[in-house]
Amino acid sequence: MSKEFQHLSPAFPGRAPWGTASSLRAWQAAALEQYVREAPRDFLAVATPGAGKTTFALRVARELLDARVINKITVVAPTEHLKVQWAEAAHRAGIHLDPGLGGSRRGRSREYVGTVVTYAGVAARPFHYRAVTENSNSLVIFDEIHHAGDSRTWGAAIAECFTPARRRLALTGTPFRSDDHPIPFVRYEELPDGTRRSVADYTYGYAEALRDHVVRPVLFMAYGGPMRWRTKAGDELAADLADPLTKDLSAHAWRTALDPKGEWIQSVLRAADTRLTEVRRHLPDAAGLVIATDQAQARAYARLLAELTGTKPTVVLSDDSGASRRIEEFSASEERWMVAVRMVSEGVDVPRLAVGVYATATATPLFFAQAVGRFVRARRRGEVATIFLPTVAPLLSHATLLERQRDHVLGRPRGEDWSEEALVAAAERDARASEDLLGQWEALESSATFDHVLFDAHQFGLQTSAGSAQEQDYLGLPGLLEPDQVADVLRERQRRHAARLTRRDRRDKVTPEVSLHRALESQRKILNSLVSQYAHGRGVPHSHVHAELRRQAGGPPLAKATTEQVEHRIALIRRWHGHGRA
Repeated sequence: MSKEFQHLSPAFPGRAPWGTASSLRAWQAAALEQYVREAPRDFLAVATPGAGKTTFALRVARELLDARVINKITVVAPTEHLKVQWAEAAHRAGIHLDPGLGGSRRGRSREYVGTVVTYAGVAARPFHYRAVTENSNSLVIFDEIHHAGDSRTWGAAIAECFTPARRRLALTGTPFRSDDHPIPFVRYEELPDGTRRSVADYTYGYAEALRDHVVRPVLFMAYGGPMRWRTKAGDELAADLADPLTKDLSAHAWRTALDPKGEWIQSVLRAADTRLTEVRRHLPDAAGLVIATDQAQARAYARLLAELTGTKPTVVLSDDSGASRRIEEFSASEERWMVAVRMVSEGVDVPRLAVGVYATATATPLFFAQAVGRFVRARRRGEVATIFLPTVAPLLSHATLLERQRDHVLGRPRGEDWSEEALVAAAERDARASEDLLGQWEALESSATFDHVLFDAHQFGLQTSAGSAQEQDYLGLPGLLEPDQVADVLRERQRRHAARLTRRDRRDKVTPEVSLHRALESQRKILNSLVSQYAHGRGVPHSHVHAELRRQAGGPPLAKATTEQVEHRIALIRRWHGHGRA
């Protein structure tokens, strides 16, 4: 190990400088050993956010510099903010990189061994970077290589500029996009159906990182509730956010929930701040991040948080020239909250973030993965991340599939494209179509209900009102728990709440004075609510859940079932909830 890396602070259990560590984690050491052994010209490392891709890349660079295999380094990053972060991390590893204007300045210090540039910067000056690469033995590090697919111009530019490079190291931590354009310097294999899939040279997923205590376990707190809005024609529509809805109605209910004037977002922000207070009992500098849809909502959420906490939060807007500085200042402080618009792209690093509110209508898998990645970086064993989100099917699906690996697939039918740009464009088209059908959208009223906690693809908790004792039980979970302890504590909370509901049901059992039709109507509503929650958590149709309940409990269809038969099914599905039945 070089002396520069030996002098770096330990990454674990202490607080490490971003992207650096005094000793390599097991996956980094294994990947480095493989790299040195194979000495490949091109190498793709896929590692979950927070796992330490930067440290791995800088160790590779140090090894190649010391062996005189290379004499120049070019790092290509997605954003201007990340250029500075890469330069700072490299400095701590004894490697001096210039994060300036892409190497265009005259009189550059000879102490620099290379530069950091954005993908857009390469595309703007391709001849310069081609010449630099041709005239040196270069290592090119592509940070989040999938950004080469953001624009065909970017992909063509990096292919043109860096084909002569001696070595190329590609990194990514979020899902590749799926379109028909191959990403330069990525290897593909042909599948039996004729499509081609990207092949990583080394992969380190979220499940492995969680097992190794490299990342935090993530609790998703899901909130639904009744929404009401008005169309341009004056019609008022209402729906529960957690109910199965058409795509149009779900989008409008979701937008209503996020309206700053409504009670839903205020209740969720209050719950998130309560959770942050609990976490700060164990981690005094823990912080929260609200991810907003646009600047107007970000400022409105900031005002709500200021009223709630008595302190103005840090607000970071995507087109603000001081955004990077504000993020750095917030990261180094002990302030409670930051509100941001799309400033959650890969590598934006605030290690103390522990609580998040997903208050944006963006539902693409790439953006969701990037957002979650801001909260998973572990500083010490036992840290738990908590993210609050609306109970809408796309987000619950992304959260459930957090551990699934995705590769870049070429040759899929056009209709299956799930790239960031394609999905956002489709969502905008759908929104415009919805406005044509439903008229001008105006939020009227919203309220929040606590639906459940999602952890490790299992849900815990039964639907209750925001502010209830049951919700407070989950908000008060300890801020330091091992992953297996998280599941145990959630199961215990679930058992306790199920027992409490059973006692309440016995106490409030329907008396003979209540008419039969009212008793049945009440019981059916309870059953349908439990079925809806269970179906959402498992991603299955409600009819399948009802059919399985009838098969196990016996009796006629729900419409013809007696009060006793409905109660039997309620008890059965509550047991399913309590035991995390798959």
